[in-house]
Amino acid sequence: MAGGGASGRAVSRSFGPVRGWLLLPSWLVIGIFLVLPVGIMLVYSFLTKEFRGGVIWEFSLAAYDRFLFDRGLFGDEPPTIQWTYIAIFARSILQALVATVICLLIGFPTAWFIATRPPATRAVWLFLITIPYWVNLLIRTVSMKFLIRENGPMNEALLALGVIAEPLQLINTDLAVQLGLFYSYLPFMVLPIYAAVERYDFALSEAAADLYADRWTTLRHVVLPAVRPGIVAGCILVFVPSLGAFLAPDLLGGAKTFMIGSLIEEQFKGSAGDWPFGAAASMILLSLVLVVLMIYARQQARTG
Repeated sequence: MAGGGASGRAVSRSFGPVRGWLLLPSWLVIGIFLVLPVGIMLVYSFLTKEFRGGVIWEFSLAAYDRFLFDRGLFGDEPPTIQWTYIAIFARSILQALVATVICLLIGFPTAWFIATRPPATRAVWLFLITIPYWVNLLIRTVSMKFLIRENGPMNEALLALGVIAEPLQLINTDLAVQLGLFYSYLPFMVLPIYAAVERYDFALSEAAADLYADRWTTLRHVVLPAVRPGIVAGCILVFVPSLGAFLAPDLLGGAKTFMIGSLIEEQFKGSAGDWPFGAAASMILLSLVLVVLMIYARQQARTG
């Protein structure tokens, strides 16, 4: 063991002088495709909208002021809270939370089922879970719209079986948006939980049973704490993209299901959009996500 440790330290020291160069490709990718676009959006959020579209390079807080306050049609009235955009933001958070809960309720049993299959068949089940991601998200969302529309296969099957007397009105409802988000991001919940359950020591469950713990007690006090990192990772991976989603609200929802992602998308369509306002809304959304992740990271650090 001592020899192995010394060998590892020697290898680490041998790469010391070039460690920075080895990380350079990763830093370049992060800088070009993450930091630079976010920096551009941050700068644009402080610019002024040109009347005919585009931006004027005059820095101001007008975009953030428009998001938070209503100053009337001509901007000369006393400011009041802009509840329209705040309501859209709150609706987006609620929709993302509901989608996360639904994915968790379906994803946890699915991940548990896959992780408890014989090792030879687990790859097949994981393959079936990831098959939808071989198709573009737009095509999958349009397919969901075709499936649940009034004269779609789902309604026709329910009518043929006599389950319903008339077609269900699902398009342009919150339920349709939830179905779209669930269908789009369920694998993001299943895969992290599966990885956590696969590492779970099932001898702990047997020990709990030997101590006369029932199944629910074992699940609450033994299983869930052990696989908690996978659950938290899955919830984050579902909540964050659901919060900024715009395809599902646009194609499956309507005006009553308008979400923050759709609001941002509208600002960058054509030359009549308000780029500074769209950038400001994006930065507010990004700030909210970062605050949530920082709170979780600090809590994890205190727990550790």
